[in-house]
Amino acid sequence: MPETQSKEERKMQKRKPSHPLRRLRTLAATLFGCGLTLLFVDYTGTMHHYLSLMAKVQFVPALLAFNILIIAGLLLLTGLFGRVYCSAICPLGVFQDLVARVGRRGKKLPYRYVPPRPWLRYGVLMLFGLSIVLGIGVLTALLDPYGAYGRMAQSLLQPFFEWSGAALASVPARMDSNAACGSEIWLRSWPTLLVAIATLLLVDTLAWRGGRTYCNTICPVGTILGFIARFSWLKVRFNHEKCISCGLCANHCKAACIDIKTHRIDYSRCVACGNCLEHCVHGALAYSGKLQSEHNKEEKSQDVSSVTDNPSGVSRRAFLVAGASIVASAVLARTGLKEDGWLSTVSGAKMPRRKQPVLPPGALSASHFARHCTACQLCVSQCPENVLRPSGRLMTLMQPEMSYERGWCRPGCNRCSQVCPTKAIVPMNHGEKASVQIGCAVWIRENCLTLSRPTGDGVAVHCDRCAEVCPNGAITMMADKQQPESLVPVVNAARCIGCGACEHFCPARPFSAIYVEGLERHRDV
Repeated sequence: MPETQSKEERKMQKRKPSHPLRRLRTLAATLFGCGLTLLFVDYTGTMHHYLSLMAKVQFVPALLAFNILIIAGLLLLTGLFGRVYCSAICPLGVFQDLVARVGRRGKKLPYRYVPPRPWLRYGVLMLFGLSIVLGIGVLTALLDPYGAYGRMAQSLLQPFFEWSGAALASVPARMDSNAACGSEIWLRSWPTLLVAIATLLLVDTLAWRGGRTYCNTICPVGTILGFIARFSWLKVRFNHEKCISCGLCANHCKAACIDIKTHRIDYSRCVACGNCLEHCVHGALAYSGKLQSEHNKEEKSQDVSSVTDNPSGVSRRAFLVAGASIVASAVLARTGLKEDGWLSTVSGAKMPRRKQPVLPPGALSASHFARHCTACQLCVSQCPENVLRPSGRLMTLMQPEMSYERGWCRPGCNRCSQVCPTKAIVPMNHGEKASVQIGCAVWIRENCLTLSRPTGDGVAVHCDRCAEVCPNGAITMMADKQQPESLVPVVNAARCIGCGACEHFCPARPFSAIYVEGLERHRDV
């Protein structure tokens, strides 16, 4: 069997037009790849009006949101055409294709057939299902391909866009013009940045060397859709009468799923990219719903054997157990949903140590949020007030929480609930948000400037900034019991919604004299 491509075959391949399947896949991948990237890096908040649907049709967000129509549509799409979701819709899959395309340049034989590793694929899938059932948000976030790409885009790409916006804004600013405005660049979370870098290095290394290795060995979504793709209607099929076993299809298969020696294709790993169809100069491969050779029985037996062959001993029962755990996790997540510039900013503030983190309005409860959030950072990148930042706590690592050093949660803004694709933040209008209590302000006597910094004549400094900026009038100034000549803030817990205006505008530094303590379960005021 020849291992290199002859001159005649190369000439035939140059004259051969691009296969329609490959053209369609490239077009769809370009739209979804560019669209989702713009959605994550856009800090102006305008792109989510046009591109938010691309995030909602991702598999794991639709699963956690219990969006039956989208899940059924993706499963039907896979049952008809194979794993086109992984090839053209998943942003991490599109990113791998870009890396693999660069990595295989200059290589005559970029890929080769690699035996499947079902024990690893099904093991990761079962771990993913258990992480959702048990509410271990860290594992769910790490294994979700959409969330992984979102963290890379938000942590590594968005700063460059913000920097470019700041550079453009500096030009009219020097001309005393307000024609453009920049965005402040700041590090929201070291752990999330390190996870994004580690994910980038892992995906890049695997894609550079082996193409779709990550998709076919680690990604749980690829395993789920791969099981269905084995029985898809349209497949890439061999015509044994035309095939001369040149190996060009296997050498250009980025999924490493074509065994040219036995003329078998592992359809659970095939992503229907069309590379093999384009490089087959003898017309021995076709993407169709019926067999293209006289060996129909043999092809059918190969399809069946590809399902039943299991070198590692992992049976379909293991897959069904993992699938059942994921379905159960979606049901549990759904039931859990039912349970559960006025003044100038003073710089130099530090985030207080809260006993309970403050979750964004619409999160409903800590348990609901942990079960649904994939830490994709879309809400973080879209927050106009820079209030949301990734958590550094172990059990909620990378999941967003409220932080008021750089802004406060304005009642008239509901962007995070509008862009969340998993319904971890349930959509709500401005009126609903203004009446939801996500936390309650707590006064720290030792930090208050009114009591800690008297003037030279012994009269205490009067400061009522927290009461002045409170949008709900939940803070009033009253005489202190220990120092009657001083007025101190008193919080009405029944009216406070936890917006963080008091904490943000408090002039006490480095820690504010008043801060918001989160609630385990949100409630209406």
